[in-house]
Amino acid sequence: MAPEGSTGHGSPRASLPVAVTPRPLSGRRLLHTPALAARNELLNTESAFEVLDRARALEATGRDVVHLEIGQPDFPTPGHIVDAAFKAIQDGATGYAPTVGIPELREAVAETTADSRGVDVTPAQVAITPGAKPIMFFSLLACVEPGDEVIYPDPGFPIYESVIRFIGARPVPLPLREDLGFRFDVDQLRELVTPKTRMLIVNSPGNPTGGVLGDRELDAIADLATANRFWVLSDEVYSRLLYGSVHRSILSYDGMADLTILLDGVSKTYAMTGWRLGWGVMPERLVEALGLLMVNSNSCTAPFTQHAGVAALRGPQDAVDDMHAEFAARRDLLIDGLNAIDGMRCEKPEGAFYAFPNITALSPDDGRFARDLLEEAGVATLWGSSFGSHGAGHLRLSYANSREALAEALRRIRAFAENVSR
Repeated sequence: MAPEGSTGHGSPRASLPVAVTPRPLSGRRLLHTPALAARNELLNTESAFEVLDRARALEATGRDVVHLEIGQPDFPTPGHIVDAAFKAIQDGATGYAPTVGIPELREAVAETTADSRGVDVTPAQVAITPGAKPIMFFSLLACVEPGDEVIYPDPGFPIYESVIRFIGARPVPLPLREDLGFRFDVDQLRELVTPKTRMLIVNSPGNPTGGVLGDRELDAIADLATANRFWVLSDEVYSRLLYGSVHRSILSYDGMADLTILLDGVSKTYAMTGWRLGWGVMPERLVEALGLLMVNSNSCTAPFTQHAGVAALRGPQDAVDDMHAEFAARRDLLIDGLNAIDGMRCEKPEGAFYAFPNITALSPDDGRFARDLLEEAGVATLWGSSFGSHGAGHLRLSYANSREALAEALRRIRAFAENVSR
């Protein structure tokens, strides 16, 4: 018989335990929570999520907002990919997976990378992670010492600088120049490289500008990296979103296989931002180091999402082609519309799905302009200076929204700009 007060093996409780009266708190001083580590102050956030929260708050009051702030494809994940995930779950792929990825996905990544970049890649050079950001974070942790210098694009994805600072390294911004199509000046890059340079981060096609690096820039990177023996972290998550040019990867250049960490994933190409599935292609010894970081943090990437990734890479690509064609049409609509607004000028992006118009003729403060545009006109955008000091005087607009929404946004932006100019 179970003792009184217990439930036995699922039997009704015989009686409840006697309630214990808590001690009075008189004489005790209620304390605040302990202090947080100072290094948390080194991390920054993404303004996109802050603006999204504010836009949703406005919508909750009944306001209508056109969302151009989030870099998230507005298409559903292709059906065969969703089906593969469901099947994997039904087949029991819900436990732990190998730390750096299931063999099927590592093989698929190796094959597609080799085919698209024209290089030899083995599955042992592939690390799978929950989203592409861990590749960035883990690569910096594994390769860069405190006090080392890391060169990164400015304007660029804000998490680059954030993580560089967090690990105790020195961030060195590499200006992307509007007059060069948002590429960097090769001579300026040479001047920034020092004996302390441990890594260069590149992003092509780029966020927030849509700029694409050409042979001149990539040749210079390869020459400098091989001569100075520093790592190159190449963020290529937008590599399938090019308009009129062929993707060039630094991994394909002579001598770069041992120095390159290629970052990629399914989020942008296959409309899978919430699936959190990314990967890196890198030298095998670095895969081992990332494996240790995975063991000490995420353990593994969900296996059913990895099976979905296999379906994405090996399955039909029709949906990708359709999305690409629609993004191209939206790009033309948005860029033509922005350039027709007095006080705005916008380079036509060669890749990704962002416009980065110059608004210096309308306002000296891009942050104020973006905030007022949201509050007064109901158009959510990001201010260029949130991507680095060299992005000041610009806005970032995502055309991952319908043509109807873009047309409405242009109408509102035009009216707002006319009002500002008065």
